[in-house]
Amino acid sequence: MKKKILIIGSSGFLGINFIKALSRIAGLTIHALVHKKKYLNTRNNKIRYIFGDICNYNNLEKKIKTPYDFVFNFSGNINHQKNQETYKVHFLGVKNLIKIIKKTKSKLLVQIGSSLEYGNKISPHNENLVCKPISYYGRAKYLATSEIKKKLKNYIILRPYQIYGPHQKLDRLIPMIINSCIKNKSFPCSEGLQLRDFLYVDDFNNLLIKIIKKKKVKAGIYNVGSHKPFEVKKIINLILKLTLKGKPLFGKLKMRRDEMKVYYPSIEKVKKNFQWMPKINILLGLKKTIKFYEKNK
Repeated sequence: MKKKILIIGSSGFLGINFIKALSRIAGLTIHALVHKKKYLNTRNNKIRYIFGDICNYNNLEKKIKTPYDFVFNFSGNINHQKNQETYKVHFLGVKNLIKIIKKTKSKLLVQIGSSLEYGNKISPHNENLVCKPISYYGRAKYLATSEIKKKLKNYIILRPYQIYGPHQKLDRLIPMIINSCIKNKSFPCSEGLQLRDFLYVDDFNNLLIKIIKKKKVKAGIYNVGSHKPFEVKKIINLILKLTLKGKPLFGKLKMRRDEMKVYYPSIEKVKKNFQWMPKINILLGLKKTIKFYEKNK
């Protein structure tokens, strides 16, 4: 399979895992855009790294001059409290990327959107819902979605829910719980009654690879999740059972005012169009994730 791929945001959680998955496939030419060398924690010899800034069009224009079959955009600011940075990376950066894609005549943009674009809609969410994001991050992502739909014909916008797995930062829910349990610490949490959809990162990568291999891709928005919501409390208790450590302080934290108790997707569209189904159940996914953090503590 001879395909040329550009990955934006390759040094983050999703980018690192995706590069590992792609490096096992023969015939691919893979380039990865990284903002700065200091962000490149892991280097893969099969990848050509390009150092550039998605938020600086002139810089991007100098760095990216050739056409790609696929452009995967994982770039983002995970600190959602920094509103200006969130807007800059998730919206203005995408505007720059669209210009580059059109200029280089690259074929398909795969944009990683967000479930938060839906706002406080009743679950399960389907892709036909009118989006009313309430968070700054959700609004920035939705602005990017609108811009892509307006300016490009060939695009896939994926809206993932709770993806977890190796290399995720410790301030995310599952790594935070695992890290606290490994160290046998007490940690504050809510009552844990929220229902959330959790997808192991390898299942997400399998979908991305199906997109690459598919001969004809139908442009559009696709929800990505397991469609099997779990109570957060059950996830915490599973991690406690697997690590035999940790002391959750249930009820110590209150749910945010804007937080929905139930939040999960319908994945019928992505299943139908890409013949994709998650294969890794929550127990196996947690075991794999715990093993990574135990090895890298």
